[in-house]
Amino acid sequence: MEGPQASPPSLGEGAPGRARQMELVGGCYEQILFGFAVRQGENWTPIPDFTHHAHTASLSAVAVNNRYVVTGSRDETIQIYDMKKKIEHGALLHHNGTITCLEFYGNAHLLSGAEDGLICIWDTKRWECLKSIKAHKGHVTSLSIHPSGKLALSVGTDKTLRTWNLVEGRSAFIKNLKQNAHIVKWSPSGEKYVVVITNKVDVYKLETASVSGSITTEKRISSVRFITDSVLAIAGDDEVIRLYDCDSQKCLCEFKAHENRIKDIYSFEKEGLQVIVTASSDGYIKLWSLELDKVFLGVFLGWESVKNQDDVIPLLYIAFAYGGNPLFHNLVPMPANGKILISQGGNQHQVTWSHVPVIAAITRMLSVASSRRLPRWR
Repeated sequence: MEGPQASPPSLGEGAPGRARQMELVGGCYEQILFGFAVRQGENWTPIPDFTHHAHTASLSAVAVNNRYVVTGSRDETIQIYDMKKKIEHGALLHHNGTITCLEFYGNAHLLSGAEDGLICIWDTKRWECLKSIKAHKGHVTSLSIHPSGKLALSVGTDKTLRTWNLVEGRSAFIKNLKQNAHIVKWSPSGEKYVVVITNKVDVYKLETASVSGSITTEKRISSVRFITDSVLAIAGDDEVIRLYDCDSQKCLCEFKAHENRIKDIYSFEKEGLQVIVTASSDGYIKLWSLELDKVFLGVFLGWESVKNQDDVIPLLYIAFAYGGNPLFHNLVPMPANGKILISQGGNQHQVTWSHVPVIAAITRMLSVASSRRLPRWR
C-alpha cells in the first residue's frame, strides 16, 4: 500500500466464532469496516455480519489476528475492533501521517508503519507502544515480519530496503534501491522474500540477501501473495490474477478474476482447500478455489523436422507435468498461427506458442462463492 489514493481494501481470515466458519473483513474509501460470515461447505455464500464506521477518512490498511481487527486510515489513527464482542475496543494515536501498513505477529504483537516514517511495535495485550523506530527518511510504504518473529523488512520512499532486528529493536541492514519500492513480503518459510517496484518483482534469497530472479508485468502491481514457498500470486492494475514460480520466474497460469483493476489479494488454506480471495475496483470480493496439484507446467524439450512429401514440417516436442508427475509427451505440429490446442479431460485449451513453456490459463480456477456487491472502491 502506498498512500491514500493507492490504499486498497485488505482482506483477512478472522476469528471463526463457530465451527467451520470464518470472517471475511475488508475496508473501503467510505471509512467503513465490514465483515461477512463465510461458512465452509459446497456453497461458500458470504452472509453480511457487521459494518463499523471506523474512521473519519478512508481506510488504508487492515490486519487481523484471532480476536481483533485493526484498521489504519488517512485520519492518522489505528482503530481496534473486538471481533468476539463485536464492539470498538479503542484507538492507537502514535503516528502523525496516513497509516500505510499493519501486520500482526501471532496474538502478542502488532507492527504499524506510516507516512511519518515510523515503525511502531505494539503489545496487543495492553495495547502499549513498546518501541517507536524512525525507519525511513520518507514514508514507510510496506513492512513484513519474518515467520520467526525475529526479523522484519520495510521499504519506503527513501529508496531503501531495511532489515530490522526485532529482538533488539534496531536496524540490522540497509540496502539502497534504484527506485522506491511499495511492497515487501516474506515467503512462508522465511527463506526468500520479494520486493515490488512499480511493475517488477525482485525475488531475494535470505541466505545471500541478493536477487535470485525478477518478474516483470505489463502494468503496476498492487498486491502479491505467497500461495506456497515457491508459488507467488500477483495482482495489479488489470483484471487478471497470475501465478508465478519464484524459482524459474515463469508464469504458471493466469485467470480473469474481475472486470476492473484488482486492489488486493489474500489466500489461506482450510482443511486441505487452498482459497484465494480477491478485491477489485468493480466493487466485488470473490473467493476462488485453487487446485495446486492440477497446475500444468509445459516443458520444452526440443525440435524435430519431419519431411512429408515436399514439405518439411517443424514439430515441437513438449511434455507436461500433472501434479508433479509426467502426464504425456508428444510431437505436436506447430501451426502457422502459433496456436497449439491441448486436450485434457474433454476440455480444449488454446496455448500461444510464445507462451511455451509458460502455459497460461490452464489451471482450473473455480469460483466457490457467489459475489456480493460491496461499497464503491475507486
